[in-house]
Amino acid sequence: MSLRLDGKSLAKEIEQRLSFYIAGSIKQAGRPPGLAVIRIGDDPASEVYVANKEKACDRIGIKSYGQHLPANSSTSEVLSKIDELNKNSNVDGILLQLPLPKGIKEGKLLYQINPNKDADGLHPLNLGKLLKGEEGSRSCTPAGVMALLAHNQIQIEGKKAVVIGRSILVGQPMALMLQEANATVTVAHSKTKDLTKLTREADILVVAAGKPRLIGAEHVRPGAVIIDVGIHRLPPNPQKDAVSKSNLCGDVRIEEMIDLASAYTPVPGGVGPMTVTMLLVNTVSSWKRHCGLSFTFKDLLP
Repeated sequence: MSLRLDGKSLAKEIEQRLSFYIAGSIKQAGRPPGLAVIRIGDDPASEVYVANKEKACDRIGIKSYGQHLPANSSTSEVLSKIDELNKNSNVDGILLQLPLPKGIKEGKLLYQINPNKDADGLHPLNLGKLLKGEEGSRSCTPAGVMALLAHNQIQIEGKKAVVIGRSILVGQPMALMLQEANATVTVAHSKTKDLTKLTREADILVVAAGKPRLIGAEHVRPGAVIIDVGIHRLPPNPQKDAVSKSNLCGDVRIEEMIDLASAYTPVPGGVGPMTVTMLLVNTVSSWKRHCGLSFTFKDLLP
């Protein structure tokens, strides 16, 4: 039986640590940490994700400065809102909820966020710091993966890692973080030839392809560590409640991994909770810097 990498449990532990730190530092800081999540439009999934982030903030003592803009907002209107939050001394973290409505380009908006308030680690300056191995905000999902691997004492150094997906949100920073941890890293994508041959060479396989149940037993070498970043809702099963969690799946056919992999992340309950938690870590770290507080979160941020 392989090791189940429980992101939900670890996320709870980290939240408790952050909550304790905030409670013990708020008097010296003079204010709580502040996070502003900017949501544009009415995408149902984004609405759920933002609500989950705000609930997490409430649990540990971060004040939310959420901004919900209409789908027909112009780029200049969004830029103006970002400038407003950049200047707000009570806001330590700013996150632009993706995806954006059609017609709004994310690149210019991400660049406008003050890199010292970049809660999602996607500003070009912070991506450059990641590339150079310098301290800075880290992309939340891959940072969560690294924290999960470290917590479970899974060795990365000297291992062969394959990352499926090359998005700026997950795939590219994931590859950089694994490389910084001294893995030998290959990035696969939609144009990769003979994917199965490549993935069967991996000691650590990170799947962020965005395609439900893409990866199965035929892609995996026995004993590999399988990290499933994807999350999808399958069509309702007439035998079950239409909104049952059992309808959720990842990019991996996880039932095929339980007796094959040495360790794996479940969906839900694996990478997802860690993504939200690392957003909190980035925000509290920014608050610490802005308010001149001591302590460090280097063990949580790769």
